[in-house]
Amino acid sequence: MNGAPMLPLRDVQAGTPPPWWPPAPGWLWLGAAVLAVAVAVAIWSVRRRRKAARWRRYFDQVVAEAGTPAERLAAISALLRRAARRLDPQADRLQGEAWLHLLDQGLSPPAFAAGPGRLLIDDLYRPQVDPAALAALHALARRRFVQWMVRS
Repeated sequence: MNGAPMLPLRDVQAGTPPPWWPPAPGWLWLGAAVLAVAVAVAIWSVRRRRKAARWRRYFDQVVAEAGTPAERLAAISALLRRAARRLDPQADRLQGEAWLHLLDQGLSPPAFAAGPGRLLIDDLYRPQVDPAALAALHALARRRFVQWMVRS
């Protein structure tokens, strides 16, 4: 071993850190997936809002075509029953308090059984309907109608 030349040994040198750009392929895939989900949620949200706007216009048009306040009340009732069939095919056959309780499902406080929704039972067949109560019912019924129609 005496005859072997001595090699100069150096300490381990730290390499240069990797650059931050371009990122590793895994980060690119993750970014693409997050972007795809964000685009899908945005498209879904826009479509849902447009669908709700179409149902609101439809509700308002059908109610406006009815002439007298009593006919408007009947049109509101018919629209709500049509929307209820989307939840349960037998829902449009409910009467009285059972019908109001179905309309109140998910509402806090109950606005149909203990609010302007009582018109659907109390004043449905009367020739004279209070216009202020009908306006309150219209807003409430339109909101419930759109919720049920957009849901499915």
